[in-house]
Amino acid sequence: MEKNELFESLPVPVALRRMIVPAAVSQIIVLIYNMADTFYIGRTNNPYMLAGASLILPVFNMLLCLSSLAGIGGGTLLSRLLGVGQEDEARKVSAFSFWLAIGLSLAFSVALGVFMGPALRFLGAGDNIFLFARQYSFCVIVLGAVPTVLSNVMAHLVRSIGYSKEAGFGITLGAVLNIALDPVFMYLLLPDGQQVLGVGIATLLSNCVACGYFLVILWQIRQHTVLTADPRTGLPKAENIRAVFGVGIPSAVASLLFDLDYVVIDKLMVAYSEVSLAAIGIVLKVERLPLNVGIGICQGMVPLVAYNCAARNAKRMNQVIGLSMATGLVVAAGSILLYEAFTPAIVRVFIADPETVGLATTFLRIRILATPLMFLSFFTVYIFQGFGKGGVSLFLGVVRWAVFNIPMLYLLNFLVGMYGIVWSQIAADILTVAVSAYVYRTRRPAFART
Repeated sequence: MEKNELFESLPVPVALRRMIVPAAVSQIIVLIYNMADTFYIGRTNNPYMLAGASLILPVFNMLLCLSSLAGIGGGTLLSRLLGVGQEDEARKVSAFSFWLAIGLSLAFSVALGVFMGPALRFLGAGDNIFLFARQYSFCVIVLGAVPTVLSNVMAHLVRSIGYSKEAGFGITLGAVLNIALDPVFMYLLLPDGQQVLGVGIATLLSNCVACGYFLVILWQIRQHTVLTADPRTGLPKAENIRAVFGVGIPSAVASLLFDLDYVVIDKLMVAYSEVSLAAIGIVLKVERLPLNVGIGICQGMVPLVAYNCAARNAKRMNQVIGLSMATGLVVAAGSILLYEAFTPAIVRVFIADPETVGLATTFLRIRILATPLMFLSFFTVYIFQGFGKGGVSLFLGVVRWAVFNIPMLYLLNFLVGMYGIVWSQIAADILTVAVSAYVYRTRRPAFART
C-alpha cells in the first residue's frame, strides 16, 4: 500500500524526492568512485598509467550497456505491469531479467578474455600503456563482468517497484568500498609499478560485495513484492519478452553509441599525443558529475512515468516530467558556474603534470557548456523508455550519436584540429535537442497531449 501511494497519490514533489534523491546520490557516489581510480592513479604522476586506465572506460561502459538492456528493459516493464495490476506477469519478468543479465555479462566477459589483445590495440593502446590497460580490463571486465552487470540490473529492478533508497544504498556501498580499497591494494599490498592492477582488484571486489547486497535484498523482499529470481515462475508472455527487448535494446544501443563516441574521442585525441589522451580522460570523468546527477533524476523519474502512463493518469505523469526537467536544468546551470570558476583546481586534484593540467583545463571549460543540452538529450530518451516506446528512444539515441555526435567529431577534427574534438559536443547537441523537442511534441501518448 505504501508503494501504491508513492506511485498514485503522494504529491508529485514528495514522490519525486523519494525516488530521485537516492538515485542521484548513488550516481554521485558512483562517479566519485569512478574518478577515485583516476585520482589514485594520477597520484603516481605517470600519464601512461592514467591513459591505460582511461582507455578502458569505454569498454567498461559498454559492459554497463548490458545492464541497461536487462535492467531498464525489465524495470520499466515491471512498473507498467504494476500500473495495470498484472503482478503474476511482473514476477515472471523479474526472473527473466535476472537470468538475462547473467547470460549477457558472462558472454561479454568470455569474449573480451579471448580477444583482449586485438581489442586493446583497436582502442589505441600503444606500447607505453598496453600493460596497464590489460591489467585493468582483466580485473574489472573479464573477472568482474557478471557481478557488475547483475548488481546494476537488480538496482534497476528494485527501483522500478519503488525501493529507490535500497537501490541507491547498494550502488553506494560498492562505490564507497572501492574508494576505501584502492589505496590499500595500490600502496600496501602490491609493489610499486602495480598501481593499476591494484585499482582493478579493488574495483572487482567492491562490485562483488554490491552484488551480494542486492542478492540479500532480493531474498528479503521476495515474499511481499513481485521481485524474484526463481526461474520456476516461468517465462513471461511473448509480448512481454518482446517488450523487455523493445525498450532494453534501444537503451543498450543508445549507451553503446555513447561509448563509441568515447572510443572515437580517444582515438582522435591519441593521434595528437598520449598526454592529450590523459587530459581528455580526466575531462570525460569530471564532466560527468552534473550528468550523473541528471541520470539519477531520470532513473528516479522513469518508474513514476511508466506506472502513470500505464494507468493513463496524464495529469500526474506530466507533472512528474515537468518537475524532473526543471530540476535537471537547474543542476546543469549550477555546474557550469562551478566548473568555470574552479577548473584548474579541479584538474589538479587528479594530476600535477603541468602540460596535462593545461590541456585538461581548456578542454573542461569548453565541454561543460554542453551540460544542459546533454541533459535534455538523454532526458527525452528516458521519457520514451517510461512510455514503453523503445522504437522512439532508439531513434533518438541513433540520431544523437550516429547522426550528429560522431560525424561532428570527425568533421570538426578535420576543420579545426584537436580543439574541434572538444567543441563537437555543443554543436551536435544543439541539433539533438531540436529533434528531441519535435519528437516529444508529436510522439508522446495521445492521452497525455491535453
